[in-house]
Amino acid sequence: MRAIARSRQTRRRHGKHRKAHGRWRARYRDAGGVEHSRHFGRKVDAQRWLDSVTTALTEGTYTDPRRSKITVTEWAMRWLATKVDLKATTRRGYECALRVDVLPRWGNVRLADITHEQIAGWIAELRGSGLLASTVRQIHRVFSLVLALAVRDGRLARNPADGVPLPRARRGEQVFLTHDQLDALADAAGRERLVILFLGYTGVRYGEMAALRVRNLDLIKRRALIADAVADVNGLAIFDMPKNHQRRAVPLPRFLADELTEYVAGKGPDDYVFAAEKGSVLHLRNFRRNSFDPAVRAAALDGLTPHALRHTAASLAIAAGANVKVVQTMLGHRSATMTLDLYGHLLADQLDQVADAMDAARRSVQDRADFLRTRPVVRDLDKARQRTRGQ
Repeated sequence: MRAIARSRQTRRRHGKHRKAHGRWRARYRDAGGVEHSRHFGRKVDAQRWLDSVTTALTEGTYTDPRRSKITVTEWAMRWLATKVDLKATTRRGYECALRVDVLPRWGNVRLADITHEQIAGWIAELRGSGLLASTVRQIHRVFSLVLALAVRDGRLARNPADGVPLPRARRGEQVFLTHDQLDALADAAGRERLVILFLGYTGVRYGEMAALRVRNLDLIKRRALIADAVADVNGLAIFDMPKNHQRRAVPLPRFLADELTEYVAGKGPDDYVFAAEKGSVLHLRNFRRNSFDPAVRAAALDGLTPHALRHTAASLAIAAGANVKVVQTMLGHRSATMTLDLYGHLLADQLDQVADAMDAARRSVQDRADFLRTRPVVRDLDKARQRTRGQ
């Protein structure tokens, strides 16, 4: 056989030779001195494999084949254990995606055996099964995060889930209530009337409203401090920071601040502003069953969800002249770009208002300039007479 064109020292680390049974054995030693080998039917395939290993070692993308033999189930559990910064609801979503969709398909597969083409086919199967595009995208995201950690840990050279074609998710139709519709919905909610008005005029998330304490209200300055959020996880109230970990002060319309002043009278600083009948957390499922859903039917707003009140608050604020940064702060969005993506189309309704305001400002400037140019000159008549006599 022809020797590989390398030095004697290199041949001790990389080499190939033909076995007695006619197959080619290619071998190399990694940076730790551990020997690895594979057998090939053709010499050219053995050489290609060695060349690819050499390139990976040179470029720093080499991965130890033994470390990628771990199964997806074992690695996914390790990955989940590292996610110490997750909100309870996010963790529950990850666990559900793994248990229901990812592990039944990939659990017994080794990391090294996963291919891009296989993942693409799996995603197409999920979409073809009738799952929503948003659900398929979330399942793919969880699996991709699992594999991304394997790349960072040196178990995979690249993430085979990267670049997989995903179904395009359509954003659900946004519902914006008018002031009259919001009042009708609140009046039909009975005991939870003020909850609906609070959600509809502040835009806070339901979990942020349910976690609000009396001490977080400044009814003189008409502000509510959103510092916590609560989620129902398997029947337990789990408290955490608001989404995006952003504490924020939300403005309260004067009428709402006045009603809240009377509503919280007699409550202690640590009491919930809005609570269940016995003072405990007002869980979403109970709120919907006992108050919200019956009120929706009574107000003839079929299909409305509590999240629509958040959209309503944004639309009412924009209609009242609030700019994007104000709405972003009020809603607790991570960036103004996100606010524009969701509600930018509502700003088009203000185009005429902006044009009229600019026109009025320009006319005001021109009127002042005309006044200064043509204003009458007031003369001191006494001084004028004295100058006349002196002449």
